Amino acid sequence: MFLHVQLHQIAPIITPGAGMQGTYQKRGDRWRAIIMVHGRRRSATFDTKRQAQAWVAEMVTKGTGVAIATGTLRELSSRYKSEVSETKRGAHWEVIRLDMYAREYADLFDRKLTTIQREDIEQVINDRLKQVKPSTVNRDLNLISNVFKYGRRWRMMSHDPMTDIKRPKDPPPRDRRVSEAEESMLLQAMSYSDDMPVSSQRQKVAIAFLIALETAMRQGEIAKTKWSDVHIDERYIFLPHTITKTAVSRNVPLSARAIELIGRLDQNKETMLGVSAGVVSTMFRAAVANCGIDNLTFHDARHEATTRLAGKLQVLDLARVTGHRDIKQLMTYYNKDARELAGLL
Repeated sequence: MFLHVQLHQIAPIITPGAGMQGTYQKRGDRWRAIIMVHGRRRSATFDTKRQAQAWVAEMVTKGTGVAIATGTLRELSSRYKSEVSETKRGAHWEVIRLDMYAREYADLFDRKLTTIQREDIEQVINDRLKQVKPSTVNRDLNLISNVFKYGRRWRMMSHDPMTDIKRPKDPPPRDRRVSEAEESMLLQAMSYSDDMPVSSQRQKVAIAFLIALETAMRQGEIAKTKWSDVHIDERYIFLPHTITKTAVSRNVPLSARAIELIGRLDQNKETMLGVSAGVVSTMFRAAVANCGIDNLTFHDARHEATTRLAGKLQVLDLARVTGHRDIKQLMTYYNKDARELAGLL
């Protein structure tokens, strides 16, 4: 029995010319594809229905005069990394993710782009959800979708395998707070006290944590801030766009406590903290583990700081301090509970 398909269903982004039709039918264990262009018939036989569909789509595309280059997903990924990723601030992350997928899904990456369909992406999604969080899968899907977008722009493919993909739901926003007891335990684990000189890296990491609690600055922002951008007399730190997550510069006001903490750091270093973001991350995680504290990250200090600052600043002022451009997103960092809110009434 013939399965008759309109051409725009086979290759959604191509507008076929008049008189063009494509069909494919199963014959035994194989599939026969037929293309009719202005009354002329061409056919080919394939092992799978997917291959037959892809051939029909490619033939239709050629018939409309749109040149489609042949290539694999691996070739597209390689070109994307060199021509697109390298122009972005997040180039390193994109390259790492694409290389990981190329290793883990080598068979898919070695396939012709014309044969990759929605079902292939859905299979990858289901597999990844067994290994990582939905939010991680969604970030990766954004990257993969962009790769396919450039594949169509470069005429390496004519369809979008991401069409009608059902994305996994993100979990509820994280609302972890930092208690006074946890703060005290962590400072002790990192050998920090206000009346002791600061000499070790662990003590500097402790100061970074305390600065985050005062300013809502991110870990990387604190570690990368240069002394030339610290304006103690005017009570603010300037964060250039090159070190912020949003690639938008901002000024961060400093409380009296923040100024006191910054004053304890070595101003002979190029950066304010004098410790890399990697060291901060490693040492903070070690301190959390040594204290036996469950489910606490350095970034939770930003949540805690935002919640504390919300009691002092108007929402628009708070957004300027934290660098949030979306008030809805800012709300995910505001984590006062009902008892705290009742105290404000």
